Amino acid sequence: MTLDLTVADAAEKPAKTLPDAQTVTAVTHWTDTLFSFRVTRPASLRFRSGEFVMIGLPGDNGKPILRAYSIASPNWDDELEFYSIKVPDGPLTSRLQHIQPGDQIILRPKPVGTLVLDALLPGKRLWFLATGTGLAPFASLMRDPETFERYEQVIMMHTCRTADELTYGRELVENLKNDPLLGELYGEDFAKRLLYYPTTTREESPLMGRITDNMTSGKVFQDLGLPPMDAETDRAMICGSLAFNVDVKAVLEGFGLREGANSDPKEFVVEKAFVGEGV
Repeated sequence: MTLDLTVADAAEKPAKTLPDAQTVTAVTHWTDTLFSFRVTRPASLRFRSGEFVMIGLPGDNGKPILRAYSIASPNWDDELEFYSIKVPDGPLTSRLQHIQPGDQIILRPKPVGTLVLDALLPGKRLWFLATGTGLAPFASLMRDPETFERYEQVIMMHTCRTADELTYGRELVENLKNDPLLGELYGEDFAKRLLYYPTTTREESPLMGRITDNMTSGKVFQDLGLPPMDAETDRAMICGSLAFNVDVKAVLEGFGLREGANSDPKEFVVEKAFVGEGV
């Protein structure tokens, strides 16, 4: 299920007064549990692709309900894009999933985060490892030319329960592979530099299994024709639930990679402010 709404589709709405207000410009409902939306970008906002900001809506008591959301759009975009789950009883997403173009949300323009290129040492290959909406920061980084200036290959590993839940990421990667600007910048072989490895864990699909299992078994390396991870050449970023982050971190450390930070670049980094269940 994909349903797109834009500002032109929405009836004109009265202006609202919210602190740090930004206007919703488009909404896409990908499934019953996943949606993305775009909002206006504050003129003063500068961010590094991969960072997150606090966004939210007023609660019943008038106080804002805020959560950390990775910016899915690249730092050169005129608007900001976000990718979210829908939680029926979630304090924020139970409300946020009903926004329409023309509505306003609260956006605190103070970006932070660990999933930035500067937090990694130079390398040859960059692995993006995500489950569910943890894809969001990588949607930003995959659309940033600097990523491909720093790395010869970028591998997007994304795991969801069902194939429909992979749609947002799949369409994004397919569009990037066919982007004429990127093709002009990096040549006809650009599509070979961006590798996509989507798997499901519940629904039968061409590729199955958890990211941790596909890495430890070596299946992903065999399927993509790549050598096993090596600290000399491979770098990685992780974004998912806390349990996922812990498990993948252990796998990467098993390959000899070390966790880094903005102030101490190493071979991999982990995003700890992930919007997951209960939001």
